[in-house]
Amino acid sequence: MTKKDQEHTQDHREQVQQRPVIGRASATERSPTSAERFTFWLRPGERVNPFDIVEVEHFDGSTTYGLVTNIHHLTDAASHLSNYISNDFGESVDEPNTPRQGTNVAEVAVLANSKDIYMPIQSEARVRFATEEGIHIALGIDSMKEKEQRTGKTIRVPAGLIRMSNGEEAVAYLDVEYVLGPEAAHVNISGISGLATKTSYAMFLIQSILQTIDSENIATILLNVKYDDLLHIHEARPLEPEEHEIWERMGLHPEPFPEDRVHYLLPWGKHSNVTGRPNIFNPDDAPYPHQMYAYALRETASKLDLLFSHVPDPWDTLGALIGEISNGLLNNEPKWREIQTWDDLLTKKPLMDQGVPQKIGNIAASSVGRFIRILRRIVKTRQSGIFVDQLSTRMTTIEQEISKIRGGHIYVVDIAKLTDDEQTLVFGDILRTLYGLYSGEALLEDNEEELPDKVIVFVDELNKYAPARGEAAKSPILEQVLDISERGRSFGIVLFSAQQFLSAVHPRVTGNAATKVLGRTDSAELSEGSYRFLDKDIKMHLTRLEKGELILSHPIYRQPVKIRFPRPAYRQGRIRA
Repeated sequence: MTKKDQEHTQDHREQVQQRPVIGRASATERSPTSAERFTFWLRPGERVNPFDIVEVEHFDGSTTYGLVTNIHHLTDAASHLSNYISNDFGESVDEPNTPRQGTNVAEVAVLANSKDIYMPIQSEARVRFATEEGIHIALGIDSMKEKEQRTGKTIRVPAGLIRMSNGEEAVAYLDVEYVLGPEAAHVNISGISGLATKTSYAMFLIQSILQTIDSENIATILLNVKYDDLLHIHEARPLEPEEHEIWERMGLHPEPFPEDRVHYLLPWGKHSNVTGRPNIFNPDDAPYPHQMYAYALRETASKLDLLFSHVPDPWDTLGALIGEISNGLLNNEPKWREIQTWDDLLTKKPLMDQGVPQKIGNIAASSVGRFIRILRRIVKTRQSGIFVDQLSTRMTTIEQEISKIRGGHIYVVDIAKLTDDEQTLVFGDILRTLYGLYSGEALLEDNEEELPDKVIVFVDELNKYAPARGEAAKSPILEQVLDISERGRSFGIVLFSAQQFLSAVHPRVTGNAATKVLGRTDSAELSEGSYRFLDKDIKMHLTRLEKGELILSHPIYRQPVKIRFPRPAYRQGRIRA
């Protein structure tokens, strides 16, 4: 140890001794301490809560840090019957005849030791609340700081505030190499926390990343799935002084996304040709400027399979037929040259002849008839307006716009008013286009700049596209999501996703999310196997989180921690009940 380190250790030891002791470690015959857990009794009047982080004296002048997971109250009563009897057999409701001796005892999960000594905590060791520096050591955030000094790169990304019972606060940082790669990637957010809580946290984290890391190398694609929540992210909203404080406490600027960097892609609707307005909630308040996207048959030929993601196809007959059609249209084969529009595909040869389905190769006419019925329902009967005969100069395509992706820019794609089949098509189109660009399968068009190093894709209601069970679990859209979750990190594609129930999403998708964020969750959901990684006591605390509170699990942390985060600094659309 250098002289500078010795001086720092001595200063820290003196500061520790000046802080109040809140209790002492307690090891008993039935409840011994271990390398992983210990308990301590609290001084009378002291208050701690689950998720507080404490520090305790240990061997060789080291300090062990732990996370409080539960608190019990113990007395010398042998049983509840003893307490009943001591209160005059239940008649006395004032002072008991036999006062009981009792204390509060906290259970603690060990997080770290300042000298990597993981011997059990000794009984009677003094316990104190940890400081911000101690919290960072406990969670491994100090190692992120050392990595920054060693590599000269920014590693720490503010992810929220840890607020303890004694008023102590600490900024919770994420290691960016476990968020964007290369060590690990992807963030998944779940919970029933209330209106826009999951989306708000995802947007806060994205803004934190863009303000902390070199944003010129990161592009962001956001799917707006609820009302117009993300259609005004370039517009500022008034903030309360307390909101300013929490943003500044984390070293961030409370500001909307730069107007010249935000691109809105809004869906073409049935009446857009007349009104000139997109098919969105509250079209009178549509962001300007924006572009409207649509899908014509020829431009959608390579994505037809995505339209059938929710259709059971156990014998792959639909898949085979879709392959025939896609290849025929893309290669402009003779028998497909007259097929230019959706109507042509539904009514003309080679699929139909005078209203009768035709056999295609080894595919029976009955299967062709089923394909026609399903496709007509999707692109004609129930469509929202995005399926058009031909693309006009007022329209664009998702593939065309994403192919021009630039670092430092944010692309908001609205799908809020689309049907489920249409939403699946748009999301799959985005992922497929990105995967093609970054894997080298597709060529860049109309973009003289290089691809950004990283692309963050945020989508809510992930369970629609990557369900945990059912026929849709074998769908083309799930295959695309799995490709991104399992191999996207190596290309630079990072998925930020959200849903109400973690158990509703395919385990391979959530398993590949290195960082998990959990909001308030009901007890029935917590009994699912998806929550096995949580301590049983922490699970129960998830049922009573308040709005603005989340549980953060990150590969660097040995235990999940509770954080608070600020509301976004941009306007969140029209307020709804």
